[in-house]
Amino acid sequence: MDMMIGPAIVLGLGCTGSAIGCGIAGMASHGAMTRVEEGHGKFIALSAAPSTQSILGFVLMVIMKGSSIDAMSGIGIGLFVGLALLVSAIYQGRCAATAIQATAKQPATFGKCFLAIGIVESFAIFAFVFGMMLLS
Repeated sequence: MDMMIGPAIVLGLGCTGSAIGCGIAGMASHGAMTRVEEGHGKFIALSAAPSTQSILGFVLMVIMKGSSIDAMSGIGIGLFVGLALLVSAIYQGRCAATAIQATAKQPATFGKCFLAIGIVESFAIFAFVFGMMLLS
């Protein structure tokens, strides 16, 4: 079996989740920008938050590519860590969409809203770290 399947899975699922999550948040950002005159940069920052899962998927792909694990272990790690990244990015996008709506209505809520997005991000980081632990 090819040793590149696992790394490809983790990258593909991480990037897919990031695209979906950023799309969800981006659409909310566009709607909010039509209703408020300023603070658009905050909306864009919130929209970009789910993109970090693709970075985690890329880093794990590179690490997996250089590891000496067998193909089936690589597929298992790539699949389940990739699924965690995918789901985390989608829900982070949904969380960012509501943060954008809240920030548009009350700009002072921006920092508090970003904390909730960070909590969702932490699960992607946990999966990434646990995946690296399985590789060693």
